Amino acid sequence: MIKDTLSVKIFRFFNGVVLLTAAILCLAPFVNLLATSLSTGHYVAAGRVSFFPVGFNIESYQYVFTSARFIRSFMISVYRVLLGVSINIIVVIMCAYPLSKNKQEFRQRGIYSWYFIITMLFAPSLIPSFLVVMNLGLLDSMWALVLPGALPVFSVIVMLNFFRNLPKELLESAFVDGAGHVKTLIKIVLPLSKPSIATIVLFSAVGHWNSWFDGMIYMNRPINYPLQTYLQTILITPATLMRDMQGNPELINMLILINNHTLRAAQLFIATVPILLLYPFLQKYFITGLVLGSVKE
Repeated sequence: MIKDTLSVKIFRFFNGVVLLTAAILCLAPFVNLLATSLSTGHYVAAGRVSFFPVGFNIESYQYVFTSARFIRSFMISVYRVLLGVSINIIVVIMCAYPLSKNKQEFRQRGIYSWYFIITMLFAPSLIPSFLVVMNLGLLDSMWALVLPGALPVFSVIVMLNFFRNLPKELLESAFVDGAGHVKTLIKIVLPLSKPSIATIVLFSAVGHWNSWFDGMIYMNRPINYPLQTYLQTILITPATLMRDMQGNPELINMLILINNHTLRAAQLFIATVPILLLYPFLQKYFITGLVLGSVKE
């Protein structure tokens, strides 16, 4: 135990101040975004909104939840995350389990390991990737968003190192009792690998949810854009929002209270909520899975 000396007290005080400052700096943009989305448009345009709403109203959120384009893009992203994470987990486990075996059990292990490492270090450029997706007939489909990144090599490395740290005696006893590789993987390995699986799920979900560039290049029709691609387009051409709004007679009265800034803030804040809600459920596994998965025998 460290004695509670004066130097230790001083260190703890300054350490707490630094961590508190870092936490405030991380939360400040979200608080400002929320305050902007709940403020009246002309106050935002005048620069009077910081961390508290000015002219409180929820008209921006009412517009967002009645916007067919936003709702469709949101649901496309939700479907992409569910499908993409499922594919990532299945492919990563199927790849990491045999690679976790030694050379006596899997003689070609070194060849496959180098193959995957090379693909991680030398990723294909944009044009070859686009040509492959186009020639496979995947343009304007969900498969164009999930299949090119179906096997994240970094996740494979984390998972296979976690598998290597499992007790070998436990696996050997399963084989002695007559269990094959598939039954051993499903009944023994996977239940013990919850921390590592949760880490991969978090990485994969955040990656799919935040990805926007692939939607821009693989989707020819804006109606098929995932949420982040849609948000990126309105950030570049914000006038699109107001043109869509002015074309709806029922929403004309909202123009008095909202503008481009409040609408974009509301949509960006809603887009961050799913990841913020997902992280607390996986956080208890995250550190354990990442640390154990990075240790190599």
